[in-house]
Amino acid sequence: MKQTPALPRFIFASRWLQLPLYLGLIAAQAVYVFHFWVELVHLIEAAFGSQAALDALVTSIGYKNGMTVTHLSESITMLVVLGLIDVVMISNLLIMVIVGGYETFVSRMYLENHPDQPEWLSHVNASILKVKLGMAIIGISSIHLLKTFINAANYDEKVLMWQTIIHITFLLSALAIALTDKISHAQAPSH
Repeated sequence: MKQTPALPRFIFASRWLQLPLYLGLIAAQAVYVFHFWVELVHLIEAAFGSQAALDALVTSIGYKNGMTVTHLSESITMLVVLGLIDVVMISNLLIMVIVGGYETFVSRMYLENHPDQPEWLSHVNASILKVKLGMAIIGISSIHLLKTFINAANYDEKVLMWQTIIHITFLLSALAIALTDKISHAQAPSH
C-alpha cells in the first residue's frame, strides 16, 4: 500500500480542529436545557399562583398589554409553551449539526448497530444535512413568527413585516437547496 505524503495527511488531520466547535455546541445545548427547565418551572409556579414566576414569564416573553398581569392567561401560556417548543427545536437543530457534522466532516461514529441510532444518520452527507438544517430553520422561524403574531400588539409593523419577509426567504432558500440537490442527484452518473 502506498504511503500518503505528509502534507495531504496534515491537511486531512486538520478536520479534528472542528472537534472543539462541536464540544462548544454541546455546551450550548446544556445552556438550552437549563433555560428550558427554568422557563418550565416558572410556568408551573405561575399556574399555581406565584406572582414572581408570572412576572418572570411576562418579562421573558416580552408580553405587554398596558396593565399589570395578575394571572396566567391563555395567551401568556401559549407564548411560553411556544418558547419551550422553540428551545426544543433549536436543541434538535444542535443535535443535527453536532452528530451529522461530526459524522460528515470529522470522523465516523460507527453507530450502525446501536439501537438508538437516528434513521437519518445512516445516509447522512453534506447535501442531506443542508436540507435537514434548512427544514429545521424553517420550523424554528415558523415558531418565532407565530409567537410574534400572537403578541403582535407589542411589535412595530416593520418588525412584523420583516419577520414575515425573513421567513419567506428561509422557505425559498430551503426550496432552492432541495431543488439543487435533486437536480444534482438526477444528473450524477450512476456507479
